[in-house]
Amino acid sequence: MDYIENLRYEQLPLLFEQVASVQEYLLIPSSLTGFHNTDTTSEFLPNGRNSLCMNGTLSLPEERTCPFCGKSHLHINQRFARTLKHLPVGNGTSIVSFQNVQYLCMDCRRTHMQEIPFKSVHHSITKELEDYICFLLARHSLTNKEISELTGVGPNIVKAIDKRRLEGLYVVDGKLRRPETYARFLGIDEFKLHNGHKYATHIIDMKTGHILWISEGKKKQVVYDFIEHVGLEWMSHVEAVALDMNSDFQEAFLEKCPHLRVVFDYFHIFKNFNDKVVSGIRKDEQKRLEDAGDYEAARNLKRSRHILMSSRATLERKDREASEGKVLRKESKLFPMPEVKRRDIGYMKRYENILEKNRLLFVTDLIKEMLQEAFSCQSEHRMLEYVNRIMDLCLECAPGEDERNRHLMWFRKLLASHLDGIIAHATYHISAGKIEGINNKIKTLRRQAYGYRDDEYFFLKLIDMSRH
Repeated sequence: MDYIENLRYEQLPLLFEQVASVQEYLLIPSSLTGFHNTDTTSEFLPNGRNSLCMNGTLSLPEERTCPFCGKSHLHINQRFARTLKHLPVGNGTSIVSFQNVQYLCMDCRRTHMQEIPFKSVHHSITKELEDYICFLLARHSLTNKEISELTGVGPNIVKAIDKRRLEGLYVVDGKLRRPETYARFLGIDEFKLHNGHKYATHIIDMKTGHILWISEGKKKQVVYDFIEHVGLEWMSHVEAVALDMNSDFQEAFLEKCPHLRVVFDYFHIFKNFNDKVVSGIRKDEQKRLEDAGDYEAARNLKRSRHILMSSRATLERKDREASEGKVLRKESKLFPMPEVKRRDIGYMKRYENILEKNRLLFVTDLIKEMLQEAFSCQSEHRMLEYVNRIMDLCLECAPGEDERNRHLMWFRKLLASHLDGIIAHATYHISAGKIEGINNKIKTLRRQAYGYRDDEYFFLKLIDMSRH
């Protein structure tokens, strides 16, 4: 007994090799209430792991009563061999084997099995093993498959244990548990659930990052269900909600809670500006130059998307790193890979050359700088002035120009239709950065499991993940 307790982890494989020869002298304690170990045997499984079988007997209760009639006139009818999976030992698994007694009531003539105090209620494993699996699941460092391989329990059983664990934490009376504290700011976004344009929406507390609600779809009904879940009294403590340019979410929140301020953050405005305006104008300008026969200027616009979308500070930093010979990848002697340094010098020079020869791209550069100034404002009035200037600049470039300026007019319309939510950023400095981080964690969790077929289990995993 003392020898086993003093064993180091690296000595356990040696113990398994010696078990076969000393098993008549060695008894491994099971620590199970009511189980008395009589001997321990060992065998190798087909997967190469050792399996210890702890054979023993169950203690018979001194007072036995029939669960049906309450009488105590019981006799042992027959015995059945039972095996339960137990805690892993070292790099192997273990099971407990014993005889389970069936009682016969001599009064009501009904039979029942002897209670096994250490058996899991739902599976043919011990309670200790079930608790150990719950401990591993709560650490969020192992997948269900890895836990299954470690404990010798099937992956379906691991999933069932995990789902019951999560339901105990976040489900009350068949419904999702209501938030225990009030939230000042909320964030909402949709994420891909399955292929074929199947989406789900999650709502989080922007301060803690906890997911408060998840539902299939990305329509107004998701917001309605969430407000019904938490109640209007709870929503009265919410001041603002951060979201992308989804008008359905905006209308649904303001319809139920008119006091809320909707905030469109810096990231989504710039993403729309770069993807729709800068990229669109660059392609139109390149086609115009090629049609005009100016192939050198058109060639200069090729592969310039990353330059046009970068800020001046970023381009200056890249030029400085290139002049200093910054190493982007170290040389590998194990694999034939040479050292790679940043060699391209002249990002700013190329950027200024493009702006000099393309008036519309010069306008986009002005708008980009004005957007940066606008989102640094601390006053809504001051921010509104910057946004109005941007819309006026988009309008001034439209008259008399051809179809290529439709991108600037689209951006002007976008700003005008989301004006209140844009300038609200000056008062509520919240962004969708935290909810975008949750989206990345969702992708990672789904990729680790190669997808989840049980959406209810997947949603519970996401709620639990957001709290760690």
